[in-house]
Amino acid sequence: MSGQTSQNTKQLWFTEPFQVEVREQELPSPVPDQALVRCLYSGISAGTEMLVYRGQIPSSMPLDANLPALGDGAIKYPLRYGYACVGRVEQVGSSADEVWVGRTVFSFQPHASHFVSDVSELIQVPDDVDPEAAVYLANMDTAVNLLQDARPQLGDRVILLGQGILGLLVGGILSEFPLAALYGVDPMSQRRALGEEIGTIACFDPNSPADINALKNKLHLDQTRGGADIVVELTGSPGALNLAVELCAYSGRIIVGSWYGSKTTELKLGERFHRNRISIVSSQVSTISPELRGRWDKERRLSVAWDRIRKLEPQQFISHRLTLSDAADAYRLLDSVSEEALQIVFDYR
Repeated sequence: MSGQTSQNTKQLWFTEPFQVEVREQELPSPVPDQALVRCLYSGISAGTEMLVYRGQIPSSMPLDANLPALGDGAIKYPLRYGYACVGRVEQVGSSADEVWVGRTVFSFQPHASHFVSDVSELIQVPDDVDPEAAVYLANMDTAVNLLQDARPQLGDRVILLGQGILGLLVGGILSEFPLAALYGVDPMSQRRALGEEIGTIACFDPNSPADINALKNKLHLDQTRGGADIVVELTGSPGALNLAVELCAYSGRIIVGSWYGSKTTELKLGERFHRNRISIVSSQVSTISPELRGRWDKERRLSVAWDRIRKLEPQQFISHRLTLSDAADAYRLLDSVSEEALQIVFDYR
């Protein structure tokens, strides 16, 4: 067992909608099967975390029942959140293997300078993966799951609604597929440019009628077999589903990767949706698609996510590196929907 010492930690707390603060707490020493981890980096999820920040999470459900670090109770402020921490193991309990000490690990933990976790909940970061890139493991795992649910085929026309982090990761993977076309849609010009750099053929502004008409022309929507075979919705805005239906082909599939929280919208289901046998599919990373469970588990999917991280080097998308003491500024920046704020990472070093 490593020498046991008490450790203070600085933790991020969401105290009420639009308010965060950093609190210093004393951590307990690791019990036999636990480890003390000093965080190096943690990444803000601009989608889910902004729902927490804005008070848009349904109070009737837990934040994530599959992540022990977040608890399983109903949502109530003050609360902690976050699920993309990369750190280094400093101590282990009496029953844990000493080999863990000094290892770089990923964990689905709320933002904090240090945390104590069951060793079974730690994921070792491969030696050839940069710790900053490892911050993207949860997002890349989500991207892999989205593609497993989307099931793209040779010659498909695919649209990515939303060119945030998930849209860029999914686009980067899809750029290697033998598709007929891969298009992106996002209101921010900088994100559209990044989408094209990562491999989409072209990206369009949803607020520009000329852009949307140009996209419809490329999809040959005026023809019997026109439209997108797959639309992946990643905007975080339920209203985008109307555009997804508008662009979808006969018997096409809309894969919803967004979590809308308590946000709702009015869907227009009386025209193209009704006549065209369009499917709307929920994709959620906490589980494996039932069709794949006989051959796939989360460990296998994570191994693919690590491979994609090596290939795409997603740390290139980090727009801001801030300290935890800058958390209030970080969330205000994201809430302002700033074009520059693509990925904010807290640096604890």
